[in-house]
Amino acid sequence: MSAITVAVVDDHPIVVEGIVTVLEKTGTFSVVSTGSGVNDILGSAQSHGPDVIVVDLTMQGDVIGAVARVREAFPATRIVIFTASGSAELAAKALGAGASAFVLKGSPQGDLIQAITCAMAGETYITPSFAARIIAELEAKARQLRARQSMHLSIREDQIVQLLLLGKKNSEIARALALSEKTVKGYMSTLMQKLHARNRVEVVIAAQNLNGVPDSAAVATRGT
Repeated sequence: MSAITVAVVDDHPIVVEGIVTVLEKTGTFSVVSTGSGVNDILGSAQSHGPDVIVVDLTMQGDVIGAVARVREAFPATRIVIFTASGSAELAAKALGAGASAFVLKGSPQGDLIQAITCAMAGETYITPSFAARIIAELEAKARQLRARQSMHLSIREDQIVQLLLLGKKNSEIARALALSEKTVKGYMSTLMQKLHARNRVEVVIAAQNLNGVPDSAAVATRGT
């Protein structure tokens, strides 16, 4: 059986050296490329076509974006995250971008070897002591996504939110949309219930979060 080819990208040379030593002494892996920056993630895939790229998550630059680009351009190449970052949120983002495994630095050597083996088998591997936190983070993100998908604003409700964003009063919204003020107030009540908001500003903030728009734009809202 031919050796599994591996590229290692980490901005700490001593870590790279350690990974290379651990992998090559098994006789199962062949390290074909090493790098120290985020550009080397895609670069190693383009130049060497390794089976697996071991990547440090905390290097400067958009590591998660690079992971996603590799997985899109080279779907046969697996990504194994090997990092000191204990952020469940970052781990969830990396896995969501296409990484096959997440291993915390400081774990037993066998964890990295097992992670690469699982990745090659099309499986997901997470450091056991960290798995529960990542699973909880992934479940939370899934709940948020389901909530966004199930909470759509109607065209009229969205029009009202956009006018609120411009700082329009109820009377001005009514004129702009050819509605009565009573009807606008009815829409406002519906929006507050639907978005769990207590006032006009919270309506705009909640609606923007629903669409991934920064909250800062809500400062223009005024009262009735």
